[in-house]
Amino acid sequence: MAGEITIAVTASPETPTTVSQAQELAATLKLPQTVPTDTTFNLLLTVTPEHLELRQTGPKAPGPVIVDFISGAVAFRRKHGGGRKQNLGRAVGLKANRCPTIIDATGGLARDAFVLASLGCKVTLIERSPIIAALVNDGLKRAIADPEVAPIINDRLKLLVGDSCDLLAKTTSEQRPEVIYLDPMYPHRSKSALVKKEMRTLRLLVGDDPDAPKLLAAALACASERVVVKRPIKAEPITGPTPNMAITGKTGRFDVYLIR
Repeated sequence: MAGEITIAVTASPETPTTVSQAQELAATLKLPQTVPTDTTFNLLLTVTPEHLELRQTGPKAPGPVIVDFISGAVAFRRKHGGGRKQNLGRAVGLKANRCPTIIDATGGLARDAFVLASLGCKVTLIERSPIIAALVNDGLKRAIADPEVAPIINDRLKLLVGDSCDLLAKTTSEQRPEVIYLDPMYPHRSKSALVKKEMRTLRLLVGDDPDAPKLLAAALACASERVVVKRPIKAEPITGPTPNMAITGKTGRFDVYLIR
């Protein structure tokens, strides 16, 4: 499905500054540039004066996808999400005096990676879609302007663009992370699974992750202590070794594979 999707870069409103930024982004991503009212493309990566956003076109399109590390749900989770005792922290092995190094190999919108970085972990985020990476990079640049969030970004969060299987295979023994975190796109089939606008738009852009077993194998060969896989609560584990344990919440779970 993802191969059939058309996407262009635009600016809204079309000011000299936003149009210039859109031209630069279109050249970097090798995408066409168009006007904001163009509905011949399925998706519009839109430069606004405030941020970069991904818009789905069409009469029933959800709202735009924006990466924001300063306010909204991400900020609430950082401040009130339960700290190191939350399930994500427990799954990666956070302790009172220990913060493992982590590679998030399915970066997405970087929300879990940001939470882990805010809890003290050094996180390398890998995203294979240059378009999603552009959204994340925009969010990171804006977050650096916030004095409370800037140290988290500058000291503990790094974004890489590329294929995780390739990058993990090239990791040297000195670069091996203690933990690799995976949150592959699950092939949902029910309409209720597509309620969130981000999920609907990202699924339109990148499709599912049929190479999840290959990525799990690459992660197990690279991590020095554990691999953590986020799954829907009723989903089967990824094809491969049996998880050593699972940490289950209300709607999802973390399958944990310990490296021996």
